[in-house]
Amino acid sequence: MHSFRIVALMGSLGSVLAQNMSVCDKYTTALLKDNNSTNQYTLLTLLVNTVVIGNYTTDPAPKNAVPGILVNGTYKGKEVNLLPYFDGTLLSSNRGGASGVSINFLDDGGAEPLKKNMPANGKNSMQYKLLTHLYQFFGKLLACSTYGTGDFPAYSGHSMASAHMFMDLGPSEVGYFIQQVGLAATSFGVSTDDVTAVAGALDMLFGYRCSPATEVIPEQGKTLNSICQNELCPLDRTPTCAAYPNNSTVVEPGTVGMNGSATGTGLGVPSATASGVSVFEGKVGSVRAGIGAVVGALAFAVAL
Repeated sequence: MHSFRIVALMGSLGSVLAQNMSVCDKYTTALLKDNNSTNQYTLLTLLVNTVVIGNYTTDPAPKNAVPGILVNGTYKGKEVNLLPYFDGTLLSSNRGGASGVSINFLDDGGAEPLKKNMPANGKNSMQYKLLTHLYQFFGKLLACSTYGTGDFPAYSGHSMASAHMFMDLGPSEVGYFIQQVGLAATSFGVSTDDVTAVAGALDMLFGYRCSPATEVIPEQGKTLNSICQNELCPLDRTPTCAAYPNNSTVVEPGTVGMNGSATGTGLGVPSATASGVSVFEGKVGSVRAGIGAVVGALAFAVAL
């Protein structure tokens, strides 16, 4: 069953593919030598910042192009534009009300501090909060051994389903995000096998509608993690739609009017080209098929 596959995939990130070292520890050692909390957090900063704004490092020099999630791109032939979810254009952020609101998550320097291996210019902005939460969440997902200790704080944000409940994300948006994670990882020398495992874990965790609660952050217990909540998203094998607001029925977010507060970011980055982003389009599907075959042999006997 689906929850079993999530556990199996996340477990593989911990040791199997990395010869008894987690993906995080393995590549911290490879890239930054000393495997400590400071360097593990630096590794996640490099990875996440590249996912967001694309290639920006020169040492190490990137091994492949990464457009980043803030540029217009395509995923399996469909146009994707994630920037409006970040710059406050859409009423898509959850602040605890019955509908989404506009929040500019690029309010503290935009791309410039990210190019300096920073989350933001300061520490009191929505940009700082978003980026540091991404470092922390992915640090746990990639099984960083120093997560929650020293210079690597634990994740303390909301569940993924709650954070994305007003975004109406579909398979193309979620797939494009996962694709950029894969491209960012390989740009730093992460192996194809390790990237495939990471992409598969993200797809199983985020890419199915009505997915049951599962534990990602131990301190939070089981939480809802479905990000793909649009009607086009594949339904989980063991759906729990009633656990989601409005039985997991979502509506397209509205746009801030001309008199609203949202403004452009002026990032000045080009659109992604098909040649730059096509390499991982088939990876998630193949991972899902392989894991599905293994779990099928177990007859999906265990329920969450």
